[in-house]
Order: sequence, then C-alpha cells, then structure tokens
Amino acid sequence: MKKIFINLPVEDLDKSMRFYAQMGFNNYALFTGENQKCMLWSEHIYVMLQSKEFFSAHNKKQLVDSKNNIASSFTLPVESLDMLHEIIKNGIEAGGTESTPMIDEVFMQVRTIEDLDGHTWGIIYLDENKFMEFKASR
Repeated sequence: MKKIFINLPVEDLDKSMRFYAQMGFNNYALFTGENQKCMLWSEHIYVMLQSKEFFSAHNKKQLVDSKNNIASSFTLPVESLDMLHEIIKNGIEAGGTESTPMIDEVFMQVRTIEDLDGHTWGIIYLDENKFMEFKASR
C-alpha cells in the first residue's frame, strides 16, 4: 500500500473542511472524527485536517504560525489548465489566497494558493508532450 497522509493543524475544522471540499477534495468518513477531518484528493492522497490541540498532542516541537512562516508546501498535479484555474477560483471563493502570480513555463503552469491557515498548495498542469519537445530541444 503506497499512500500519503498529510497532517495539517488548522484553527477551525469545519471551515477548513468546507474550504478543501470546495477545492475538490472529498470527505473520507473512515478517518474523520471529532478532532480531525480526512479529506481525500485521490485514492493515494489523504489530507488530515487536525485541530491544533490534537496535532500538538502528538508532537514535541512548537507549532509555527503558518500564516506568516512556511515550513513546507504541497503540489497537486491536475489533468488540464482549465481544471487548474477552476480549483484556484474555487479556493479563492472559499477564503483562500493566491500568494504568488501564476508561473507559466509553456509546458507547465503553476498557481499557488494558501488555505485558511496559510498552508501552501501549488496546483500544477504539466503538458508532457510539450515538456518532451522542450527537453529534446536542449
């Protein structure tokens, strides 16, 4: 079994759950409880939204202020440029912020959004045919 569980400390579980649902994640009830909500991106990618208290109970390190500091970022590939724009639009409408302008490398486009707690997500569309052409031309 190869899966990834990304644990994110959040201020408000219900608001964060709605944000991620609007971005295209689905709630996965099996791993959802009082102190955490599991949001499924794909059959292999699980985002565990955890109350800050619950998250901290299992860690010895001090939590960083993710609205003003970055410790990590996550990248989600999508199938089309339209899907990339739709996810970002929905995320902004749900209260997220687009933290940097879109990167356009001709073969790849990336837009970056921060969730309600400042966790950073890059949404990426990579046209593999254009990438192969680009790579062959070098």
